[in-house]
Amino acid sequence: MPAIRIVHQTPLPPSESWKRVTDWAGHGAQVPLTRTIIETPGPTRVGTIFTARTGVGRVTFDDPMEVVLWRPPEGTGTGLVRLEKLGRVVTGWAEIEIHRSPTGGSEIQWREDLRLRGLPRALDPLVARAGRHLFGRALARLLRP
Repeated sequence: MPAIRIVHQTPLPPSESWKRVTDWAGHGAQVPLTRTIIETPGPTRVGTIFTARTGVGRVTFDDPMEVVLWRPPEGTGTGLVRLEKLGRVVTGWAEIEIHRSPTGGSEIQWREDLRLRGLPRALDPLVARAGRHLFGRALARLLRP
């Protein structure tokens, strides 16, 4: 499985970074040709399920995910959310961790273990590079001050 790791610094405090990074509908708005369908009534918690649907017209695939760990940052603590990917095409997991940075802002660490079924392992480096680019861009947009 291709491992993806992105580290992003922002002047936003951890509570605001958390709010933006866990806005699942907001993720869909930042990724080209993707929309997010929230399947579980809010607020987000362990057991929340949502689907990122990517594609054009009839050529689409779904990336359903379930929140399996939900620990918002409290005070100066660290926030951590873990998503398990439940799809037939996209499998794996993602974790987003938010720390208070020494400058008073936040450091966000996005880790993802991603697999596209049917794709040969030889393409893992290409998938990882594309994932880092796509997710890194979405994260930067979500966290724009």
